[in-house]
Amino acid sequence: MKKKLKLKRTTIYGYLFILPWLIGFFALVLYPMIQSFYYSLNDMRITPHGLQFVYTGFNNFLNVWLQDMFFIQELLTFTLDTLIRVPVIAVFALIIAMLLNQDVKFKGLFRTIFFLPVIVASGPVINQLVEQGATAIPMLDQDIIMGLLGSIFPNVIAGVISDLFNQIIVILWYSGVQILLFLAALQKIDPNLYEAAKIDGGSSWECFWKITLPTIKPIILINLVYTLVSLANSGQNPIIELIYSNMFNATRGYGFASAMAWMYAVIIGVMLMIIYFVFREKETKRFN
Repeated sequence: MKKKLKLKRTTIYGYLFILPWLIGFFALVLYPMIQSFYYSLNDMRITPHGLQFVYTGFNNFLNVWLQDMFFIQELLTFTLDTLIRVPVIAVFALIIAMLLNQDVKFKGLFRTIFFLPVIVASGPVINQLVEQGATAIPMLDQDIIMGLLGSIFPNVIAGVISDLFNQIIVILWYSGVQILLFLAALQKIDPNLYEAAKIDGGSSWECFWKITLPTIKPIILINLVYTLVSLANSGQNPIIELIYSNMFNATRGYGFASAMAWMYAVIIGVMLMIIYFVFREKETKRFN
């Protein structure tokens, strides 16, 4: 009876915790989503009498793939960027979190320094820094890097890796939240596990692979999902800019842009599902 009451209480607390998000979703997100899907099924024109809707079915979705070559090109570029940037951000965040988890002086200061860009560097600020070249490492020559990578990888992959070096500071700025999540997970690991492993002769490397990594695996999944969503909605994402430009295009308009946004959302959803099935915790079968 006590376990049931405790479970109900925990469930209530969980719903109360996500209640602000649920209110925001139903009040501010759900209706715009339904409205944008309705727009995607119509050819919209601005007339002196207001907006005119001409139902076209799924023609806008087909035209996104058949008539807009820029969408496919930007989508391929974004996919390659994601395959490289998401692991880089996750690995960097884990390394910094493990360093901050050590017994060092001024840990609070270092945590603030790594998280501060998340607060300060909003979309407009990052765009200004990128335009002024402040996000690249001055000592790295872009042409030299491109030449070296071009001799090893195809031009498409070499261009993506070269762009990674060119915007390495921006990419590391996306690691603030992930560092905090990893740090919280590391602090919940029982130190006795490491002591027992070292008594049995386990090295620090073995402790990392057999204790640390399996324990924080759920947080790795959360950080990968968060990073992908953050990059997908970034103001620097060219696909977002492409959707905006089509929205105000006289020959395409809101209907075409809404269809493009929905196709992009579906693709991001597929990526998230792939990440989930690869990194989710698999249930172990127990035999009585």
